[in-house]
Amino acid sequence: MKFNIAQPNQALKAKLLHKINHKTKPLGALGMLEPMALQIGLIQNTLQPHLNKPTLLVFAGDHGVVESGVSPYPQAVTAQMVLNFLQGGAAINVFARLNNMQLRVVDAGVNHVFDAHPDLIHAKIGLGTRNFLLEPAMTREHCEQAMAMGAQLAQDEIKSGCNVLGFGEMGIGNTSSASCLMSVLLDMPIEQCVGRGTGVDDAGLVKKTAILKQALAQHQLADGDVMQALATFGGFEIAMMAGAMLGAAQHNALLLIDGFIASSALLAAYHLQPNILQYCVFSHCSGEAGHRHLLARLDARPLLDAGLRLGEGTGAALAYPMVQAAVHFLNEMASFESAGVSEKSSE
Repeated sequence: MKFNIAQPNQALKAKLLHKINHKTKPLGALGMLEPMALQIGLIQNTLQPHLNKPTLLVFAGDHGVVESGVSPYPQAVTAQMVLNFLQGGAAINVFARLNNMQLRVVDAGVNHVFDAHPDLIHAKIGLGTRNFLLEPAMTREHCEQAMAMGAQLAQDEIKSGCNVLGFGEMGIGNTSSASCLMSVLLDMPIEQCVGRGTGVDDAGLVKKTAILKQALAQHQLADGDVMQALATFGGFEIAMMAGAMLGAAQHNALLLIDGFIASSALLAAYHLQPNILQYCVFSHCSGEAGHRHLLARLDARPLLDAGLRLGEGTGAALAYPMVQAAVHFLNEMASFESAGVSEKSSE
């Protein structure tokens, strides 16, 4: 796999800033919408950006570490929720319909064989990962295969006309993977990374933290080897999502990053290609404990802070109207000159 993500072209930056700053408003009055409009204009290299065929990719996979008791839910819930997605009954279905976003569910490695469905992409690497408390979650080859598949899926969506991709996930146990990845890639104590996931109680959180601390101590990783970290602690859905993010950014798409799990996938992608951050909009700050720390380390400003911690891409779907607003004000709002409104005095 070779990814080469360039910094967005800066040639139009001065013209975009002039356009933003001369709208009929005080400087900076639209807050985070203004730098987002600039970002999207630079990514698309135009003064008239547009959002086309917004698509949510929800990657699903199972995790062997669940057998060690890190989640109050059984592994079977992953497959059951995928079926719920395909039947249109989950929160992400509701929010995707609300905002006219295409929803695509990707079976990256669920421990279940699904029938064909028009909204399901069969990309299974295996029937779930191994228990990383005992051994690496996947081989390096499977990790690379998952990332390459994710990149191809993103590129397929872009070839169909999509230029904005949201990223979500489903996988019982994947907060454990995300916490370990965050701990390793940011060199942070696991206690600052782990949270309640699907809702463990206080005793469950103590147990989960101890299990993950033991797992981290089990594996000797080479410094700076992101692929080894991802293969050791990741999930098939996390690795595939990281590849999809890299593939999307390489083709100049806008990336809507959901919550903690999606951010952990992005963290791996960022360590491979740091320029990817310039293509990302961080939709929200999750209620999952480690997410705020992760965002801070990436110097990321999320659009929403509503206590969400569902995953599925729900935060990305809910934040999308703000992304639309940024593009529409840039394209449609009058300038002082066109509206005949006096600008602020320079004195």
